[in-house]
Amino acid sequence: MTASATPRKAPAGKAEAGKPLPGKPAARTALRTELRRGIAPWTGLAVAVTLLVPLWSKAAQWQGSWGETQTQLHAATALLGGPLVAAAACWQGGREHRRRTAELLLSVPRSRLAQVTTAATPIVLWAAAGYLLALAVVFATTAPYTGAGGPSLSVAVADLGLLPSIGFVGFVVGRLVRWRLTAPVLAVVLYVLLGAPGYMEADARFLSPGEQYALWGWVPVWWFAPVLLAWTGGIAATVLLAYASRRRLSAVVPLALAVAAGAVILHTGADLFRDDPTATRKVCSVPEPGVPQLCVKAPDAPVLPSVSAALSGLFSRLEEVPGAPVRYVDSEFDPKGGEAALAHVMRGWSVTRNKLTDPREYVRETALGLTSRGCPNDSHWSSREGAKQADLTDDAVRAWLAGDDSTWNPQARPLVARLRAMPATDRRAWLGRYLATLESCTPAEVPAL
Repeated sequence: MTASATPRKAPAGKAEAGKPLPGKPAARTALRTELRRGIAPWTGLAVAVTLLVPLWSKAAQWQGSWGETQTQLHAATALLGGPLVAAAACWQGGREHRRRTAELLLSVPRSRLAQVTTAATPIVLWAAAGYLLALAVVFATTAPYTGAGGPSLSVAVADLGLLPSIGFVGFVVGRLVRWRLTAPVLAVVLYVLLGAPGYMEADARFLSPGEQYALWGWVPVWWFAPVLLAWTGGIAATVLLAYASRRRLSAVVPLALAVAAGAVILHTGADLFRDDPTATRKVCSVPEPGVPQLCVKAPDAPVLPSVSAALSGLFSRLEEVPGAPVRYVDSEFDPKGGEAALAHVMRGWSVTRNKLTDPREYVRETALGLTSRGCPNDSHWSSREGAKQADLTDDAVRAWLAGDDSTWNPQARPLVARLRAMPATDRRAWLGRYLATLESCTPAEVPAL
C-alpha cells in the first residue's frame, strides 16, 4: 500500500466533516451560537432601553424613594418589557417556518423539547440581562437620595422571573401560529391583558403580573416571590411541556403548581403586602436652642435640611412668641400638645432629589396648617357672630407667617400691614393670645387685629 493511500487522523481540536467536536455537544454549541447572533442580543438591549427611557422621563417622581422606584420599574417591566419579550420570542419561534426549515428539524436526533429550549433560552437570558441592567441603573440613580429602608428583593425577583416565563410562552405561540404579524399582535394582546386587571377592584387583579403595586409605605410578605414565580413559571412550564414534551401528561405537574399558587394569591389579595415599619418611623432634626424641631418619616429624612432652610423665616417670626410650637411633625403623624403639622412632602411634586421644588409654597402650606382651627364640621362656625372677622384674622396671620402679602381674601391685606407695623413686643404678645384660641370654636374669642 502506498503512503498516499494510508488513512490519516484528523488533527487534534478539529472535527471530521459533519461531526461535532469531541467534548462539545451540539446543543451547547448551538446555544452559544444563538447567544451571540440573531435577535437575542438585540432583545436584551431593547428591554434595557424600553425600561430606562420611560423611567428616566419620570425620574423626579421616583428618585430618592425605594418604594416609588420599584413601583415605576415594576410597571414598566410588566406592561412594556413583558410584551416586548413575548414578541421577540414569538418571532424567534416562527423562524423555521419563515426559512422553510421546519421539516428539517424532524431529522435532528434531539427531542423537540431540547430544540425548543435551545432556541428560546437565548431570548429569555438576554431579556433577563436587559432587566438587570435597567435595575442596576435605576437603583444606582436613586440610592444617593434615599433615607431609611431599602429595595425589595422579592419584587425584583418576581419581575425578573416574569420575563423568561412570558418569553417561553411567546416562543410556543410563534411555533404554533404561522403568521408574520403574530409577534406584534401578541404584544398588543398581552399589553391589554396585563393592564386591564388593574382597573378591577376584586382580589383577582393580583393574579395579573401587571398589577400596579403601591410600594411606598408597603412591603411584600416574605413568600411573595416564590408564589409569584410558581404562578407565572408554572403557566410557562405547562405551555412548554404541553407543546414539546413527548410525555405531555408531565405538563400536569407545573399546571397543578400554578393552580395552587394562583389560589394562594387569590385568597390573600391585598394582604400580599404589609405596612413598611420604616415608613411609620419618625426621624427628627437635631435639637437646637431656640429652633423648633422638625420630624418626618424615616424615608424622608434627607429632605430635612431643605425643609429647615425654607421654614427659617417662619421660625424667626414666631421666636419668643408664647405658645408657639416647639416641634413640627409630618402632617401624616398626629400632632400632640406643643406640636404643629408640617406640610407633607411628595416626591415628584413638592420634592425632587431631596430639594423642595417650591419652598415658598411649602411655607404657605405649613402656615396654613399652623393656623387651622380644630373645630368639628358641625360647630356652625360660619353662622356665629364675628366669624368673618376671625377668618380675616386667620388669613392675615398665615400670610404674615409665610412672609407673603398674598392672602386668600383680599380684605385681609390691611390686617397684614397692621400686623407687620406692630412693635415686636406687642406683636409677640398678640400672637401669643391668638395661638391660644386655635382650639376654640368661638369666633368672639379671637383677638382683634
